[in-house]
Amino acid sequence: MVQWARDVERIKAEVIELVKVQMSELLDKALTDSLKSLSQSTHSDAVGNTHSHTDEKARSELFEISHIRTIYHMFIAALFLFIISTLAVDYIDQGRLVLDFDLFFYAFGQLGTVIWAWLIMFSYSLLGPYYVLSQWADLYHHWQWKMSVSVATAVTLLVTQMGILGYFPVYVVLHYQLPPASRFIVILEQIRFLMKSYSFIRETVVAVLRAKPVKGEACRFPTLSSYLYFLFCPTLIYRETYPRNPYIRWNYVWRNFAKILGSLFYLYFILVRLCIPVLMNESNRPFSTRTLILAIFHSTLPGMLMLLLGFFAFLHCWLNAFAEMLRFADRMFYKDWWNSTSFANYYRTWNIVVHDWLYYYAYRDFLWLSGHRLRPVATLSVFAVSAVVHEYAFTMGFGFFYPVMFCLFAVIGGVFNFTLSDKRKGPAWNIIMWTCLFIGQGVQVCLYCLEWYAQVHCPRTGTGFWELVTPRSWTCNL
Repeated sequence: MVQWARDVERIKAEVIELVKVQMSELLDKALTDSLKSLSQSTHSDAVGNTHSHTDEKARSELFEISHIRTIYHMFIAALFLFIISTLAVDYIDQGRLVLDFDLFFYAFGQLGTVIWAWLIMFSYSLLGPYYVLSQWADLYHHWQWKMSVSVATAVTLLVTQMGILGYFPVYVVLHYQLPPASRFIVILEQIRFLMKSYSFIRETVVAVLRAKPVKGEACRFPTLSSYLYFLFCPTLIYRETYPRNPYIRWNYVWRNFAKILGSLFYLYFILVRLCIPVLMNESNRPFSTRTLILAIFHSTLPGMLMLLLGFFAFLHCWLNAFAEMLRFADRMFYKDWWNSTSFANYYRTWNIVVHDWLYYYAYRDFLWLSGHRLRPVATLSVFAVSAVVHEYAFTMGFGFFYPVMFCLFAVIGGVFNFTLSDKRKGPAWNIIMWTCLFIGQGVQVCLYCLEWYAQVHCPRTGTGFWELVTPRSWTCNL
């Protein structure tokens, strides 16, 4: 009987110990899952969206996949073919091997002017909004004239933003007659600084209005270092902190910059071999329907190559390089837009960085102002804002007004966004989307090239309004 009691006690102790071990493992697993969930939630709140870490890693390592790398290698082989063909043509025409990069050096001319203009825009973007808002935050919670202080601050910011980030870049581009690539650098940086400073102002003002500082204490305000970091990190949504990686892979950074340089040379060979020889001759012929149709279909291939190069060089290489240098962990710069079966999905996944800004500060704010009653109007307003900014960049970059981008983006793109919606599934719709992209890129490359050479061969004779907005390619016959 005593032995039986001892066995029972021993078995009881073993069962209790086993239960304790199992409960400890379950508790550890539950705590680990909770911490992971909390970490992912904190990550999402920090960047202002719900980007999945797994998806971010997949995007940043996209070109490590063997099948994708094969396509990447095919593009490199095509670049070598462009180089070989250029050398062969030069040898046949001139009897020697020549790689003439005059067009490349022309496009990026006057870089000194670009640098000092950028420094002025950067200095203002860093110090102007920050110190104006910091003074407003101190006065807002300690003065009784809150409305007067807020109005004065808003007027000050509006005037300085329009003067330094609005008028000044346009003046530099027009006064110094910068070449195309240098123009695009100044104008795109102008747009970036405007979007970044707006996000900082928008987020900071809301935080100050919601803050309830203790009497006698200063209102909590973001640090200048956090704002400086935001001006360089690859996001347009301001947060005081972002998820950070533990170290920098400098080899990865240099490889990305090398790929950007290679993409620029790739673009040069596309222009020299596929666009200029044909479209320069086309501009010397009478403008006709036949001429236009032939030129458009000839431009579809180089146009699509330019689109893919722009995606690869900027959205993949450039943004990943800066993210790596700044240890910025959120690498969701794009999604699998190439698998889109609708233009609605394509617009959402092509450029996540800009899409997030438009969604938070254009779409959601419009819905809030309208009481969440005008969703289609909010969508159209986003299209209108995006189309106007795109057309502004192209007009200032090329030096002439020809609203091809606006018509394709705001009109045709808006129609496709509602007609080719997310309800469309299947491979056929993906083929339709790619066909439309090919045609759209062909139209843009063709019309802008024709207009460029028309501006060269038939320069303007006046400065009147209709003289400036009427395309020269419509009337230039040589």
